[in-house]
Amino acid sequence: MTAQDSPTFQALTGACPRIKVVDIGANPIDTAPPYAGLLRDGHAEVVGFEPNPLALAELERRKGPHERYFPHAVGDGADHTLHVCQAPGMTSLLVPNDATLNLFHGFPQWGLVLATETVATVRLDDVLETAGADLLKLDIQGAELMVLRHAEQRLATALVVQAEVEFMPLYQGQPLFSEVELFLRGHGFMFHRFFPEVSRAISPMLVNQDPYAGFSQLVWADGIFVRDITRLHLLDDRQLLATAAILHDCYGSIDVAFRLLTEHDRRCGGGLGETYLAGMQRRKAA
Repeated sequence: MTAQDSPTFQALTGACPRIKVVDIGANPIDTAPPYAGLLRDGHAEVVGFEPNPLALAELERRKGPHERYFPHAVGDGADHTLHVCQAPGMTSLLVPNDATLNLFHGFPQWGLVLATETVATVRLDDVLETAGADLLKLDIQGAELMVLRHAEQRLATALVVQAEVEFMPLYQGQPLFSEVELFLRGHGFMFHRFFPEVSRAISPMLVNQDPYAGFSQLVWADGIFVRDITRLHLLDDRQLLATAAILHDCYGSIDVAFRLLTEHDRRCGGGLGETYLAGMQRRKAA
């Protein structure tokens, strides 16, 4: 059962703490973000960053009362060269890596650098509006680890991190999944799952004449990282509920959510875990 076809955490438990989301690279060009349901139901607030003026204007046009967006590029606080690519989704602070892009159909064209410009970046820890984030979401074309390395105060209180991770270097010097995972593991997180995985066919094979078609080579994914569930004693009661709500409503991870609720019940003497599980079982039987 996916997060989209499941009853909400609030509907199942009657409890849902307000979730603070920080979305870095909030460009709305793709599908709705995983926290869209929480936001729609009034259980989330969003602080987003999008330096692309057109994308930022669209976010401002769509936003509700619990959303704030900033035009900053998030990084290490220094100035960087932005490489503006033919495909806007490939524009990055890093230089496209032709050796990797040439392995795939379409990527050499999409990654063609049309222009460069100098941009100032801000450190996430220096933006006061991001304090208290529960969910950090990052999608910034290879600069995710740079942001995380300069967000240690935010990581100290965050419960879930969703970061785009690559398995092949689409950009020169790009940190890959293993480096991001190792860094986050050192800050108390454990890898939970990919959501989703993206694969492509290696050239010259072309599947159904579609350069976007998936095949055998895994290229990138959004990696979901959660506070280490073997150390739940480090989370307070509110953090247990908030993590469970995020994992249920955003990612459909009902087993981990149930584990967190069971710990909450053990501490507080409640029955949220059994209520949650019974509601999911009724849904499955319907």
